[in-house]
Amino acid sequence: MKIYNILHGIFAVIIIGSFCSCRPTADVPAPSKASLDLSKYVAIGNSITSGFADAALYYAGQQVSYPNLLAQQFAKVGGSATFVQPLVPENSVGIGTSGNSKLVLGVVNGQLTPVPAAATGDLSIFTTSVASQGPFNNMGVPGAKAITTIFPGYGNPANGAGNYNPFFTRMATNPATASVLSDAAAQKPTFFSMFIGNNDVLAYALAGGASDSISSLSLFQYSIGIIIQTMMSTAKQGAVANIPDITSLPYFTTIPYTPLATGAIGADTITQLNTNLYGPLKQALTAFGAGDRINLLSATAANPVLIKDVSLTNLSAQLTIALTPALGAANAAAFGQVFGQARQTTADDYILLTTSSVIGTNVPNVPSPINVYGISYPLDDQYVLTKTEAGNIQTATTGFNSILKNAASTAGLAYVDVNAFLASAKTGIMYDGRSINATFVTGGAFSLDGIHLTPLGNALLSNQFIMAINKQYGSTIPLIDASNYNGVVFP
Repeated sequence: MKIYNILHGIFAVIIIGSFCSCRPTADVPAPSKASLDLSKYVAIGNSITSGFADAALYYAGQQVSYPNLLAQQFAKVGGSATFVQPLVPENSVGIGTSGNSKLVLGVVNGQLTPVPAAATGDLSIFTTSVASQGPFNNMGVPGAKAITTIFPGYGNPANGAGNYNPFFTRMATNPATASVLSDAAAQKPTFFSMFIGNNDVLAYALAGGASDSISSLSLFQYSIGIIIQTMMSTAKQGAVANIPDITSLPYFTTIPYTPLATGAIGADTITQLNTNLYGPLKQALTAFGAGDRINLLSATAANPVLIKDVSLTNLSAQLTIALTPALGAANAAAFGQVFGQARQTTADDYILLTTSSVIGTNVPNVPSPINVYGISYPLDDQYVLTKTEAGNIQTATTGFNSILKNAASTAGLAYVDVNAFLASAKTGIMYDGRSINATFVTGGAFSLDGIHLTPLGNALLSNQFIMAINKQYGSTIPLIDASNYNGVVFP
């Protein structure tokens, strides 16, 4: 049984041409730092700060990290020409959070599709310390949260698996005692940027709300306060960025809530499913006042997928009793356990990008024909952000951004509205005659993991920082010509 391949139309398109040379001319003020002291710039952040892209940390991505691009513009107004990053080997395939390599576009079944550049990532990156090459101006650590940035020993392997960050281990001055903040502050910066907090909600979102947790507002506020206070002991100037809404990220918006094409499922299969599964299930649920959870599959329109929604009242016991006469006690109990919290996706749900590889596959140790994920067997919680889970994220994001904005205002720092910037990418950012948008692969803004930015996206983000800094401090740091940077690279 096949499912609708949502990526088919996306990967069949190859971007042609380049940026148009139709940017309007205007008088540009002479570069000036005004009152800024940019002699020592240090950036605090997580994966996007580090240059992580295409699901991995790799050399080319680090070269176009937004702090590195900012440092190059700072140098044009007297800032330091030196900006040190904890670089991985130039010829490495990189490494991601699960030990994977970077993604590249490859041909699979005649279609361009993101595929790993190698079977595994470069594990030597995690086992080789580069601390001696520091101190590092770029203190972006993939996976870091605001609340872990201040943790001493955040890179200490002795903490045990899952309790330390190997991306920090490789660059920490002392993995057993240092924190990201202490290594950053020890450099006595004169200017800093802080783009941290994404993972305080994103880790929960990437797990489909099934694991990890959203940081508490109080702990987040405490951590942000400590970071800013510590950095401003020497750096009296800086820029604070807020965090984006997850609906700005293609990882959560590329797969529609109705990914099942009727033609791919087949008319006969739809009839069988409606007769033997969806119909009886809806009838039973209706008797318990939950008939809206399941509707019959359409033979003419794309269909939603089955999911398990843990926020729903569990009707396993009721289903077991209702179906025992028809199925027998054992089968009814098994059926009730599987479908007690089952429902179909709605427009308020977000199917994760990686879930596309799961929908339509067979569930291990479950007999046919009720063993097809998303079609005759509910997808587990980690594959979908439900309306309830997405609401939790929205609430936290609003709260975190309020904290960040107030902190920046109180400290007299530039405030970068990354949330608004990435939200605008959903409809398209016009640059040099081209719309840069959040469409997966072809939009130009986001890399192949659907979360992190392309070189072009990083250049545009850097300009958001520059504009905020110029506004706050009266400087005229030149903007980056983003037309010199690429989006996703096609073979």
